Amino acid sequence: MSDNEVAPLETAFGVDHHVSVAEAPERPAHEGGPEMVQLLSPEGERVPNAELDAIVDDLSDEALRGFYRDLVLVRRFDAEATALQRQGELGLWASLLGQEAAQVGSGRAMRRQDYAFPTYREHGVAWCRGVDPVNLLGMFRGVNHGGWDPNEKNFHLYTIIIGAQTLHATGYAMGVQRDGDVGTGDERRDTAVIAYFGDGATSQGDVSEALVFAGVNNSPVVFFCQNNQWAISEPNEKQTRAPCGTAPAASASRASASTATTSSRSTPSPSRPSTPPAPARARPSSRPSPTGWVRTRPPTTRRSTASVPRSRCGSTATPSSATSAG
Repeated sequence: MSDNEVAPLETAFGVDHHVSVAEAPERPAHEGGPEMVQLLSPEGERVPNAELDAIVDDLSDEALRGFYRDLVLVRRFDAEATALQRQGELGLWASLLGQEAAQVGSGRAMRRQDYAFPTYREHGVAWCRGVDPVNLLGMFRGVNHGGWDPNEKNFHLYTIIIGAQTLHATGYAMGVQRDGDVGTGDERRDTAVIAYFGDGATSQGDVSEALVFAGVNNSPVVFFCQNNQWAISEPNEKQTRAPCGTAPAASASRASASTATTSSRSTPSPSRPSTPPAPARARPSSRPSPTGWVRTRPPTTRRSTASVPRSRCGSTATPSSATSAG
């Protein structure tokens, strides 16, 4: 069977969907490592998972056929759109090939009131949120600006700027939090937000800012990185020293954001502690910094004979107690 052919639903999912179980293959750290979640091997054999087996066993044959149908339709649509772009009918098309399961799985896990902020290739999530695929074709052909109502679908318009949607998602989640739609125990009200991005976006400042704000505010947002070890044409090792998803040791804010934003529905936001007053800023000196940028001293002050400490940025700073009015 070729890559473009799809097995019939009856062949893929018979009466009993509990297929043979294979041992989980060992993979090196750069390919997922021991924390990689895999339920099916490339040969289609069931891979056991102590944490998720009970959930899989509860899925009916009808539900599994529905997931498979979504995967088939999304891939077929993506292949057709790619062909149209190659023929010049579309100005651009960002393929989702290889990401169908990630998008359909996360899209089907969302509740109606949840809100998704996509990049420009979340066609599978768009399908799960009820967006007509024709609208996607029209957008990439340049005849519409999206064609769907984000407030109706709870699916934001595509974002072309790399990583910008993470800020939008964090801001929306902070609004949901302030509206009191988090941790109420009401499944029809409790709301979560999800932001999709790829490996390359992790090098963008917008993503770092979104993680910081989400972590500080304990916002109900999930950061969903669909990583394939590449950022367009650059491998990950050329843009980061740590694997995607692993918070750098030097950045405590990223580590707190990665852990604080994973729970959203059942845990209300804790009250924020009082913030101590900021210390008085030291007056700058007139000595040049190591970078060559000269800091000028206010004309109404003069330097004292007291010792001058060196600040963290490398330039000198005079404490307020060491200055006097001229």
